[in-house]
Amino acid sequence: MWQYEKKLQYPVNIKNTNPKMAKIIMSQLGAADGELGASLRYLNQRYSMPYNEVKGLLTDIGTEELAHVEMISAILYQLTKGLSIDEIKRSGFDTYFVDHTTGIYPVAASGVPFTVAYFQSKGDIITDLHENMAAEQKARTTYDNILRLCDDPDVRDPIRFLREREIVHFQRFGEALRITQDKLNSKNFYACNPSYDVNCGKKK
Repeated sequence: MWQYEKKLQYPVNIKNTNPKMAKIIMSQLGAADGELGASLRYLNQRYSMPYNEVKGLLTDIGTEELAHVEMISAILYQLTKGLSIDEIKRSGFDTYFVDHTTGIYPVAASGVPFTVAYFQSKGDIITDLHENMAAEQKARTTYDNILRLCDDPDVRDPIRFLREREIVHFQRFGEALRITQDKLNSKNFYACNPSYDVNCGKKK
């Protein structure tokens, strides 16, 4: 059961519209390494996790990623609110506008719409945790790229916050991986598993 607090995890207060920047930031909503895919990845993976502390971690981070979906959506809304047709044409936002007007829709900056093929839920704890650590680093890189292209401090501020959360999530998934490796058994295969490997742990 979730309790929804009607405020953003971190404030978004953008004074100037910028549809060109919105088209770039849109990737962190609906692209392969965006927040929507992250939330679905973790909230689906949690069911097959054998350890309560790892399951709880996935629930916590998956829920936070939903808050990040909300933040990105707020950024996109504020960057495109009240645009004139001339502004839409000049900025290159017309290709998005023709399909969605200025509604929020999960799509990559390249125009590819969101698909569940972007994320993996394998049911193997080691595999899924490595998937998650890679996903957090890819999201962090995307935020790095956005920051390289953005000079509006009102936009950079929440983007920097989101980038920092990717780093924290990566670290927490690393902790979960260490917990899992300490509890290695036949249910979670790693490079050397005594349940499968006859020579596991023996010196060559």
